[in-house]
Amino acid sequence: MDDNGKLLGNIFNITDRLYKDMCVSSRKDHAMLFYYLTELAKTLVDADRASFWKWDKRKGELWTMSATAVDRIVMPDTTGLVGKSLREKKTVITNDPYSDPDFNPSIDKKTGYVTKSVLVLPVADINGNFIGALQLINKNDDKGFDEEEDGKKLSLAALVCGIALESEVFLEESHHDRLTGLKNRMGFYFDFGGKFKDYLLPDSGKTMSVFICDIDKFKRVNDTYGHNAGDDVLVFASQLVESCCGENDSVYRWGGEEFVMVMRDTDLDAAAEKAEEVRVKLMNSDIDADGTTIRCTMSFGVALFDPKKSIEENISAADARLYTAKETGRNKVVKSDD
Repeated sequence: MDDNGKLLGNIFNITDRLYKDMCVSSRKDHAMLFYYLTELAKTLVDADRASFWKWDKRKGELWTMSATAVDRIVMPDTTGLVGKSLREKKTVITNDPYSDPDFNPSIDKKTGYVTKSVLVLPVADINGNFIGALQLINKNDDKGFDEEEDGKKLSLAALVCGIALESEVFLEESHHDRLTGLKNRMGFYFDFGGKFKDYLLPDSGKTMSVFICDIDKFKRVNDTYGHNAGDDVLVFASQLVESCCGENDSVYRWGGEEFVMVMRDTDLDAAAEKAEEVRVKLMNSDIDADGTTIRCTMSFGVALFDPKKSIEENISAADARLYTAKETGRNKVVKSDD
């Protein structure tokens, strides 16, 4: 079999594995697809390594959706050859990276890897907006990358990467509230099918707690100062709650002026302490609400997650305690039914 036959065989093996894995996968994200696409790109141009990057314009960051032999990388979009490719909206190639001022050698210094050649293709969505990049490192024949030849070979992979990343972005946006940037109720249930799923097992031995909180007399804010002021209060409160999240905590906009925090590996008392921290911080904060400085308070209901009950029943338990907090004076944390 000649080289072209071997290449086609390798390509067909990758796409066949992708198809079969996608048919049986229980994963609810695009990670597997991104992995296979980087493997396909690496095979198409006979490169040693490949990575697929997402451009988060809101945060000004680039981060890997998939990368050969390294963990997830996050870097500012103003640096590196990937950043250059996206800023200049064109393919970037260097076959002498250590002499290129835009090359970022930090990963090489950390891992001991030696980069000899780099090719970066910017990746666009269906509207032609650049949203990511496909990067190939070290051509195995040591001749370096060729923009015309290798770019042509990678064009289909880059196109599919763009479609896949756009799909990922749409999925992510559907899980987030536009005003506050927090995950919404759809994102909440998505996480229970992912990072929280082990906590749903009755015999897991894992502990998780949840609180639901509500801005006190929020309607009065809208009625007195207007809906723009109300939006400012919601954004401020959401940012404050999120700032109190630890690495095992996740916060969601439940709806209206209500927020939910899920705390893994956290018992009821610790969850109540977290709620109290949020309550005190908000109570003592001056909020710029459409040009007017106001103060607001929050009420909280806290519950230990019971894996024998449904997600809805657990939220209802916390919500019942929130109702108690509201009915007994507001601006308090309630963690029991007494």
